[in-house]
Amino acid sequence: MGWRGFRLLASQIAAAVLGWFAWTRLMAPGSGAPATVASQCAAALAGALAGGWIWWLVDSWNAARLLHWLRQSELGAVPNLSGIWGEAGTRMRRWIRQSVQQVQQGDQRLNDILSALQASPNGVVLLDDQGRIEWCNQIAERQFGIDAQRDLMQSIGNLVRDPQFSAYYAAQDFSQDLVMQGRENTPSRPVKLSVQLYGYGEGRKLLLSRDVTALEQAEAMRRDFVANVSHEIRTPLTVLAGFVETLQNLPLAEDERNRYLGMMAQQAERMQHLVEDLLTLSRLEGSPLPGTGDWIPVSQLLQRCENEARGLSAALTRKQAKPHVLNFPDAQALQEAGEIAGASAELHSAFSNLVANAMRYTPAGGQIEVRWERLEDGSARFAVKDTGAGIDPKHLSRLTERFYRVDRSRSRDTGGTGLGLAIVKHVLQRHGAKLSISSTLGQGSEFAVTFPAARLRPPQLQ
Repeated sequence: MGWRGFRLLASQIAAAVLGWFAWTRLMAPGSGAPATVASQCAAALAGALAGGWIWWLVDSWNAARLLHWLRQSELGAVPNLSGIWGEAGTRMRRWIRQSVQQVQQGDQRLNDILSALQASPNGVVLLDDQGRIEWCNQIAERQFGIDAQRDLMQSIGNLVRDPQFSAYYAAQDFSQDLVMQGRENTPSRPVKLSVQLYGYGEGRKLLLSRDVTALEQAEAMRRDFVANVSHEIRTPLTVLAGFVETLQNLPLAEDERNRYLGMMAQQAERMQHLVEDLLTLSRLEGSPLPGTGDWIPVSQLLQRCENEARGLSAALTRKQAKPHVLNFPDAQALQEAGEIAGASAELHSAFSNLVANAMRYTPAGGQIEVRWERLEDGSARFAVKDTGAGIDPKHLSRLTERFYRVDRSRSRDTGGTGLGLAIVKHVLQRHGAKLSISSTLGQGSEFAVTFPAARLRPPQLQ
C-alpha cells in the first residue's frame, strides 16, 4: 500500500501545482482579480482535490477491470493494468494457474488410481458411511450383478441379497473374509467368492471380492485325494494285518499257510503298485514339459507294449482255457510308423496303461486290437479297442479322474489302482495329445490318442 499511497500523494501534489499555476498565471490576470496568497492556496487545494478524484476514478476503473476478469468463467489474458492492480492481476493469474494445475494433477492421480482398481483381477466396491455404492469396477459388476451407473448410491444390502452376506454386513465384524456363492453359480458350474470389507476414512468401507472357485475345487480335490489314498491303503493293510495275526496265533497246515502267504504277497503288491502310481503322478506334475529334441521310434514303444501285453494276458488267463486275442501292427506297419518326440518313459507308461486296462476289463478269449495310423493332416492316432463289457456313457467324462472306478469291486479284483487313466491324461497333456473315449455297453470300448504333427516325423534312414 506504500506505493499506492505515494502515487495518490504524487497525483495530488501535481494537481495542486497545476491548479496554483493555472490560477496565478492564467485565470487571475484574465479576471482582473489580484492573485493573493489565499486565492493561490485555494486553487492549489482545488487542484489537489481534483487530482485525488481523478486518481480515485482511474484506480476504481482498474479495479473494476480486474474484478471483471476474475468473474469470467474462463480466464483469458490479464488486462493491461499498471501499478498495484497490474501486479495483483499477474500474481492472481499465476496462483490460479498453479491451482488449476494442482487440481488437474489430483484428477489425474485419481483417474490413475481408479484405472488401477479397474484393472484389478478382483472386485472392488467403494461404499460411503451409509453403505451406498460410490464406485465399483467391472469385475464387481459381473460378480454381484451391479450396474455402475444405474446402481450408483444404492445400498449394497439391497443389491446383494445373499443371506450370508447380509448377516456378515450386519455383524460389522470384518476381521475374516466370507466365502459365498457367486451370482453366476449353477449346479453344473459352481462359483465361489471370497468377500471382505475394510474400513477407511470417516465410516466409509472398501469391499474386495475374488473368485476362489478354483481354490475351493482344489481343496475339495485334496480332501478327496487324501480320503481315497487312505481308503485304498487301509484295505490291503487290514488284510495283511489279519493274515499276520492268523499266522502268529493259529497252527496252520503247510498248504494253508502258503495260501495265506500268497494272499499277503498279493496285497503287498497292490500297495506297491499304488505307491508307484502316486509317485508317477507326482513326478509328472512337478517335472518340466518334455521337449521336442528327443525322438523315439514308435515301433520300439509298440513292441514293448506287445511283449508286456502278452505276459499280462498269460498272467490274467492262466486259470482260463482261452487267452486274449491280441492284434498289434505288423512288421511293415511298425517300420513305417516313424518317430515321436517326447519322453520315452512317459509315453510307454501311457501306452501300456491303455493296453493293460483293455486286457483287465476284457474276459478271457476276448479280442484287443492296437493300431497306429498316420492321418491326412500329418497327425497320428494310437488306438486300443477291446471287446469287453463296455462302459455306460454317463461314466466316460470322469474316467480320467483319480480313483474313479465304474465298478470298484471288479477293479480291485483285476489289480487296478484307479490311477492308470489319470496318469495317461497327464502324459498326453504334457505331449500336446488328445484322448478320446468311445464305448457301447456289451460291445466293448475304444481309447484313442491323437498326437500333433509337430511331434511326429517319418522313419530316419540308417
